Amino acid sequence: MLPAVIVTRKAEGPPLNYWLALLSGDTETICLLLGDSNSLVHPNSVFDTSDLEEWKNYRYNTTALRIWSLTYEEEFTCPLFVTANRGYADCVQLLLRLGADVEFSPGGESALHGACENAHLECVKILLRHGANPNAESQDGTLPLHRCKTPQSYQCAKLLLQYGAHINRQTEEEEDTPLHIAARYGLWQHVDLYLRYGATVDKRNVNGETALCAACNHRQTPQNLQQYFQVCQRLIQSGANIHARDNDQQNPLHLACKNANPQVVELLLEQGAEVNAMNYSANTPIQNILQVIAYKLDHKPELIVRALLNHGAIRIWPGALIKVLRYCCMSPRTVEVLLNTYSRVRVTEEWAEVVPKEEKEKNSRFFYSVFTLSESPRSLQHLCRCAVRSHLEGRLPQTLPNLPLPPSLLQFMQLRFEDVLY
Repeated sequence: MLPAVIVTRKAEGPPLNYWLALLSGDTETICLLLGDSNSLVHPNSVFDTSDLEEWKNYRYNTTALRIWSLTYEEEFTCPLFVTANRGYADCVQLLLRLGADVEFSPGGESALHGACENAHLECVKILLRHGANPNAESQDGTLPLHRCKTPQSYQCAKLLLQYGAHINRQTEEEEDTPLHIAARYGLWQHVDLYLRYGATVDKRNVNGETALCAACNHRQTPQNLQQYFQVCQRLIQSGANIHARDNDQQNPLHLACKNANPQVVELLLEQGAEVNAMNYSANTPIQNILQVIAYKLDHKPELIVRALLNHGAIRIWPGALIKVLRYCCMSPRTVEVLLNTYSRVRVTEEWAEVVPKEEKEKNSRFFYSVFTLSESPRSLQHLCRCAVRSHLEGRLPQTLPNLPLPPSLLQFMQLRFEDVLY
């Protein structure tokens, strides 16, 4: 532990000027201040940033005391971290040339952590060339490689590995490896890189998650569904266990359904994922997707429901269909695919009451066909479909594609969307 240091500085601005120069990457001012023996600044100065407003008072006080201590209320930083964190490569080079300690980390993390956090490749290069430790551990137990969390940080991660970064080191609290973090943030290139450098594909973190679980469990937007699919595909190609369960007994299929990623669900099902496995809450994957449909309409959740049913998911108890209608009516195709797995459905007047008026108007033809199921039997073609699917139950994915059926009829057997019930 470093000893406490009390530094007295003159008022009229040098500490503040130095701070502002570092924030703006003003190499000329930094050079002038460090070259002035009267300025009382140093390449390894320590700044307490817990109250930045305090810095403004340096303009008016006659004397300012800076106290370097290890109390948790204070947040410390140093010139090298400030400039590396902001990507000022020229400033980093200058500070190192003038004697800055490349490993100095009064705030608990090195300049290399800061540069990697914000994907400043040039700063990472300079720091490593000057001897920065690629395995330096921060106060919160993370390495620079753990800080590579954006697509832009790929080259930083690659450079760290070339300098000997530990590929399987886990963070202190979460016990995440770099592979966990890359998978969680949908970084396909990082995942590929780490696997090529020998990352353990099924190492678990404190929540019992493998990297595949971490990828499936992270919140996904319609825009990044594809990149999470690529991550999962790459992990599975490297032998990731698709049946691995976290501490809540959720496997990747449970998690992919919760986050409504159709491509990942299809991938897992094709690889033999257990379609009716239960988690600690006794939820199966199909229950997970039905619970989030209202929030995931842009993800096309109907594709997931159809895929699960085509791979042998246990159907919803008929008495619960009205509840499904209430919560899933904003996704008519989900309702359609569910109802098309039954040869008969008992429709009551209450069904019409649970669907909001705006949804009825938006999809009037479909909901009219639903509500009139009580008045006439389903079409003969649908009844034949139900009979064949019932006969092949448990063997649908393997058998249906091999039946000598025209493509249009095969699609019908696999619950093709028609936006109306016959």
